[in-house]
Amino acid sequence: MSLRNVLLALMLLVAVPGAMAQEQQVRLVSEEWLDYTNADGTGLAWDVLRKVFEPAGVKVKVQSAPYSRAVGLVKRGEADAWVGSYREENDDNLYPRWHFDMDHIYALGLAGKPQPTLETVGQYRLAWVRGYDYSSYLPNVRNFREVQRREGILPMLEHDRVDFYIDAQTEVEYVLGQAPEPQRFRSTHVAELPLYLAFTRSAQGEALRDLFDRRMAQLVRSGELKPIFERWKQPYPFTADSQPHP
Repeated sequence: MSLRNVLLALMLLVAVPGAMAQEQQVRLVSEEWLDYTNADGTGLAWDVLRKVFEPAGVKVKVQSAPYSRAVGLVKRGEADAWVGSYREENDDNLYPRWHFDMDHIYALGLAGKPQPTLETVGQYRLAWVRGYDYSSYLPNVRNFREVQRREGILPMLEHDRVDFYIDAQTEVEYVLGQAPEPQRFRSTHVAELPLYLAFTRSAQGEALRDLFDRRMAQLVRSGELKPIFERWKQPYPFTADSQPHP
């Protein structure tokens, strides 16, 4: 362990009462996304985050919860960070400078609808899962509705209650996979949004956030994360010139 990581471990001991008697850990909570944050601890995001924390001596403990509940668990201090936040999505949290992945955002609609772009998608009637707040990240959104579950999306599109369903690529593919006639629908890429951990606003959260930023800087420079993305057959979200958020 490097001197820097030793110092961080000491900071965590100070931040967490009784930590001398227990293993250092970071409690991460996420919605269950297929092959990304599976409930059994497998998936791309869990592998990336273990690579960030565990070589620095901090064990990753994972928990699955619906998105809005995950946010609440962190707010109440029952978890240290929730996975898959957009930057500054919630004022209650501390955000690192480094993202750990990119969300590939798609619009799903009937094949006969015009293909939206980032510049035009806001003029349509949109739907997304409650809590995702795409109106803060897509330009000029005026008409949208939030749904509790993805199961009702296809009927909403078929009955022209909304024009497009907005979600990350994997979730759009999941919804499309439920369609008896998938050729009736078309998905269109509209945006790339960096994904972050959102930490508790506490001394422990601050120490974990700072560790995350230091480790991400090391891993992006070394390219050590690239094999994880290759193993899960997902696009690598960094280049040699990648920089953290100012």
